Amino acid sequence: MKSTLRISLKSGERIFINGAVLRVDRKVALEFMNDVTFLLENHVLQAENANTPLRQLYFIAQMILINPEGAEQSRTLFRKSVTMLLACFKNDEVLAELKRIDGLVVSDRAFDALKAIRALYPIEDRILNNQEMAPATVEHIRKEIALW
Repeated sequence: MKSTLRISLKSGERIFINGAVLRVDRKVALEFMNDVTFLLENHVLQAENANTPLRQLYFIAQMILINPEGAEQSRTLFRKSVTMLLACFKNDEVLAELKRIDGLVVSDRAFDALKAIRALYPIEDRILNNQEMAPATVEHIRKEIALW
């Protein structure tokens, strides 16, 4: 038998489990006895905070987990976004990691993809703050994603 996973939540915290949103009214510990797809509230990116290309990619990837009914549509959007980002980024580390992240999503490992995308945020911030990616390119990516 696989080992179990135990998660502790504080009063008022939410957890997203297989597309369902649960809020606890008191401190509680959950023990998952089998494989489950979940996101803790503090890992959920709100739409208004998806304001950079990688944060927008993260938002799309989290929708695969949060909304299983729309997962296929989110995967399609994810693929389009990754393709666009691969054409826009020039940083070799980001490019290599985007390819790996794409493979994670294709392999149904969206949760691992989220962790990998978050790890790229500091590099993205540095790129955007140093204008290594043209502002027009960033704006184009944002507009394309908004159309989907």
